[in-house]
Amino acid sequence: MNIRTAEQLSDKLSSDLFWRKRELTEVKSLVASKTVSEQRHRALIRSGVCILYSHWEGFVKLAANSYLEYVRLQRLTYRELSTNFLALAMKQRLNEAKDTNKPSLYIPVCHFFLSELDQRCSLPKDMISTASNLSSEILKEITDLLGIDFSHYSTKSVLIDTKLLKTRNEIAHGNYLIFDREEYMELHEEVIKMLDLFRNQVENAAIRQEYLKPSP
Repeated sequence: MNIRTAEQLSDKLSSDLFWRKRELTEVKSLVASKTVSEQRHRALIRSGVCILYSHWEGFVKLAANSYLEYVRLQRLTYRELSTNFLALAMKQRLNEAKDTNKPSLYIPVCHFFLSELDQRCSLPKDMISTASNLSSEILKEITDLLGIDFSHYSTKSVLIDTKLLKTRNEIAHGNYLIFDREEYMELHEEVIKMLDLFRNQVENAAIRQEYLKPSP
């Protein structure tokens, strides 16, 4: 479904986050159970960390690209875009010029800024990537491209990079790590908070039309 309205965007994010939270709640209840063996309990926690990470990365990628789709379908001109979305629209042209020593390839770029800003913008589809490793650095890049505030995550870099991403990578690569019940419960709650925060930021950016160039 094409995402043409802020309501459609909100519905998309809500429905996607619903099933993710439901699955995470099921895993949390299994981890919280004290009726399983210690060995099974450790296996549940290790599996749970991987699932927590996958839903964190998966939702950020889906929400970011859904917002990009929404902006793409607003039928705006390049001149109307905020600088972050103009940069996204220009990325391919700028990359072509950057990857060569031929100054002549900058001529179309200059022509664009002089003559084509009033044309309808063409934003790429599904351009936002997590690189399959959603570190705090990559998250900042994504928030910068979307024009949303990263400061809410700046105090969570250790949680994102170490407790979530590094632990998931260690488990996924077959290393044996012990992650206790309390650590998992804390990580679960923090991930849920970040999921809700990212959804709210994207929805608010759409409602407030933060994708538009500020009025002078």
